[in-house]
Amino acid sequence: MVRPRAVRLGRESEEAPISRPRPLSEISDPELVERAQAGERWAEEALFRKHVDYIAALSYRLLRSHAETDDVVQETFVAALTQLRDLAMPNALRPWLAGIAVHKVHRRFRRQRLLSVLGLHRSTDEATLEACAPPSTSPEIRAELALLDIALARVADLDRAAWVLRYVEGHSLEEVATLCGCSLATSKRRIQRAHASVRTHVDVQVETEEALP
Repeated sequence: MVRPRAVRLGRESEEAPISRPRPLSEISDPELVERAQAGERWAEEALFRKHVDYIAALSYRLLRSHAETDDVVQETFVAALTQLRDLAMPNALRPWLAGIAVHKVHRRFRRQRLLSVLGLHRSTDEATLEACAPPSTSPEIRAELALLDIALARVADLDRAAWVLRYVEGHSLEEVATLCGCSLATSKRRIQRAHASVRTHVDVQVETEEALP
């Protein structure tokens, strides 16, 4: 399980913090957004606690690096709180946060490619799907995940990210396109390329509705 580090959120306020009115599980995302937009610090903290595990897990599976994940989580929530007043659909808070995180991930892909060209990129903290599996996972499933990790390691970053969002995170094609900031056709092509590479190494049984028209 990914354990995100502590994140400094928002602005330091001279006012005394406002106590949370009731348990977090009883507070909806729209209410959290409204209260955070009104400057209530407890709502900013609650928003972070409610969604940080999801954003950390998503970033970790895309980046395959603990250190990079920590940075993306930090940057995602700082950016989200800065831009929160621009959020038009508070009930879509989690997808909005995911979109910010994926954008940050893509920026790191570009930086990694540049460092690789310069011979400066060294990965010593690579995560795998097998490592993310719960302790109860059977040896047979772990073996399959290990093969899948080998296949995905040979896929281009953007293609792998689209494939993981589709088949590991379970997003629809439209959601993948939105999260990746690309057209639906582009997201389909990325998923197709990744899936073609994966299928040469492991027999993954998934629906293939990604075919282009």
